[in-house]
Amino acid sequence: MNAQLGDRLILEGTHVGDRRRIGVVVELRHPDGSPPYLVRWLDDGHEGLVFPGSDARIEHPDEGRPAA
Repeated sequence: MNAQLGDRLILEGTHVGDRRRIGVVVELRHPDGSPPYLVRWLDDGHEGLVFPGSDARIEHPDEGRPAA
């Protein structure tokens, strides 16, 4: 998984009742775009360091969704 600044990180819920979380990558820790990422969550504005798992995917702004 590789990201760029402004990409959206989408975490799908893995348990019943879990909700999808969407965040914007605001900082990369590695020049090749590999994890971890500093992400600003759109639902509450909180920023946190994320090591995405298998339930995560990256959406680039040029895939039809505007960057936040």
